[in-house]
Amino acid sequence: MASDSMEKIVSLCKRRGFVYPGSEIYGGLASTYDFGPLGVELKNNIKKLWWKYFVQDREDMVGLDGGILLSPKIWEASGHVKNFKDALVECKKCHLRFRPDKLKEASKCPECGGQFTDPKSFLGMFKTTIGAIEKEGVEAYLRPETAQAIFADYKNVLDSNNKKIPFGIGQIGKAFRNEVTTGNFIFRTLEFEQMEIEYFISPDADWNKIFENWLEYIYGYADLIGLPRPQFFKHEIPDEERAFYSKRTIDVEYQFPFGQDELWAIAYRTDYDLAAHQAASGQNLEYFDDATKKKFLPHVIEPTFGVERTMLALLANAYREEELENGETRVVLKLKPNVAPYKAAVFPLLANKENLVAKAREIFGELKKDFNCAWDERGNIGKRYRYQDEVGTPFCVTVDFDSLENDDVTVRDRDTMKQERVKIGELKKYLTGKIQ
Repeated sequence: MASDSMEKIVSLCKRRGFVYPGSEIYGGLASTYDFGPLGVELKNNIKKLWWKYFVQDREDMVGLDGGILLSPKIWEASGHVKNFKDALVECKKCHLRFRPDKLKEASKCPECGGQFTDPKSFLGMFKTTIGAIEKEGVEAYLRPETAQAIFADYKNVLDSNNKKIPFGIGQIGKAFRNEVTTGNFIFRTLEFEQMEIEYFISPDADWNKIFENWLEYIYGYADLIGLPRPQFFKHEIPDEERAFYSKRTIDVEYQFPFGQDELWAIAYRTDYDLAAHQAASGQNLEYFDDATKKKFLPHVIEPTFGVERTMLALLANAYREEELENGETRVVLKLKPNVAPYKAAVFPLLANKENLVAKAREIFGELKKDFNCAWDERGNIGKRYRYQDEVGTPFCVTVDFDSLENDDVTVRDRDTMKQERVKIGELKKYLTGKIQ
């Protein structure tokens, strides 16, 4: 991919309503972004497909939607208050902070060339106060990960759903990290969404085999949403670099335009979390195995996914600039249809012909019952095609004068630009077969 492709992707995202800079009218807020009309559709498709694949399609999985605000005792017990810290240096001139291990030039600030202070430790969690009077309120944190709500509710899930180990709990939700970011658009932000699983197993189980099975299942999700396997790399994290709770971690890295970096991950957390919460809360979190008549604290395999990073990987993989026969260049997002924001766009050939508009509106209304569709009557047909190519719409449906006589329409394929006539009565079936 060309070195300037990130700039082009960022430009397209703002121009076409995928991603906007956060608080832009007030000069922006670093490392925050808003997701526009097309961006929210793409994100929702990523999450819906994840939920179906990892939760609904598996008999050994259930879901949870835990709170962003949790008791501060949870973060003390989990070790985050003590361990969730970064060593940072601060520029003496512009006062920006950086992680020393991410600096290319260790002695000078990349923003202003100033000198750095010695490294200091900073807590990576956002603090807040619960209560009407700040001085009398309870100090709490915005969650830096979604996992702890699952551990806190694990016993409730067991008791209310009659699940047997091994089983997992999946969750999608916001997390917040007050960390120094390195840019790269939506790759690393202060506020982000995680799609995460805690899979509970017996301490006597072959955890490494289960770990490997989950790792392969993760790649099935890549296939589902259209990320090519050759772009992935498995990075086994060495002992000295793993999180304090992990016995084994693999970062599933992806070849982004800016380089190879972490997209997803899988970790073996042992029984660290449940043991810590059992000790701190005084509650018995042991599982009773009916088959063996033994009690034990389950161990945990944790696959985790970033929504925004997945979105960025999809955009980077889909972005194309293609030379056409007439010498023009078209920009096209070749997103897999199942993740594309719009599944189809419906046009009248001519916007000033009432009979064409009425027929196209009728078809549009019917298709919208089953697909997220776009209506477009701006400019000429060529400009409409170019716009829909750029936002990743896989099919364009055009109603022309033949449609009024023959009850068929022209369907244009985004990737091949080929067109075929499809009967209006068969249109829903046709699109359903294409959108997988």
